[in-house]
Amino acid sequence: MTPREIMKRTIEFNSPERMALNLPDPYTDDMIWVSMDKDPDRRHSKGTDEWGCVWDNIGVCRLGEVKDYPLKTWDDFDKMSIPDIKDQSRWTTINKFDKSETDKFVLSSIMSLYERCHFLRGLENLWADLYENPDEVKHLLNILTEMNLYAIEKYAEAGSDGIIFCDDWGLQNTLMISPNQWREFFKPCYAREFKKAHEHGLKVFMHSCGYILEILGDLVEIGLDVAQLDQQLNMGLDELGKYKGKLTFWCPVDIQAVMPTNNIPLIRDYTNKMVTALSDRPRGGFIGKIYADPDAVGHSKEAVDEMCKEFEKISKNWK
Repeated sequence: MTPREIMKRTIEFNSPERMALNLPDPYTDDMIWVSMDKDPDRRHSKGTDEWGCVWDNIGVCRLGEVKDYPLKTWDDFDKMSIPDIKDQSRWTTINKFDKSETDKFVLSSIMSLYERCHFLRGLENLWADLYENPDEVKHLLNILTEMNLYAIEKYAEAGSDGIIFCDDWGLQNTLMISPNQWREFFKPCYAREFKKAHEHGLKVFMHSCGYILEILGDLVEIGLDVAQLDQQLNMGLDELGKYKGKLTFWCPVDIQAVMPTNNIPLIRDYTNKMVTALSDRPRGGFIGKIYADPDAVGHSKEAVDEMCKEFEKISKNWK
């Protein structure tokens, strides 16, 4: 099977010949990323993005955080710069992409909803807006959703196999907003986008850090195919395992509770426990990966190598 076939069979629970992997050289990687040239949702280290959000970085990780936001009040909305997703200069690389040149699974990034809203408005302001300015929030979300619907069509035309949303919804032990607010404001937007992606044959991925058990069932209900979770122990492997066979998990070893220990026997043991708990082996349901910025979270090279080796070992003995 090609890497693309391995990925698709994994997500569809159709018995891949090995476990799907997304690891760095010299290990196995079944995926490539292909995205637009000027992504309006690109997260900066420093500087100002297309929307007018000002980013800064404390110097220990690749990404910065928004220090100043353009939408100080909703009266500023008409003055805010909204990137033109239909600007064809964004799509030069996508239009030239030749899928026949790779046998890997092609994943493309889509615009965040929650994160882009609080980048523009400020986190605490957005939380208050859910109560005080709900119509304005829904108007902004509709604009972001329409941008994503256009991007989904472009990625489908180019031959992407999947799209990924990045919205960190969780604190350590709860959502950042109430589940009912999430269902009122955000679930309908995701549902529209997931439906569009599936209509075009794309698999739907979502990265979300923190505790998201309260909405994981909702995401499965509206069509999420793959959950990219960097933490698992704050939710519990047994609780996440209740979605075994319904959802594919794309995970490294827990980046906060296990990897920073640099305890090699513990990392090996947890790797096996995690795959057993979350995969529907041998039908599929699990993709092994590393955390994208291991240095920023204290993961030693030895720990990362041992995790990758254990993933490779499990993959070779998948059936």
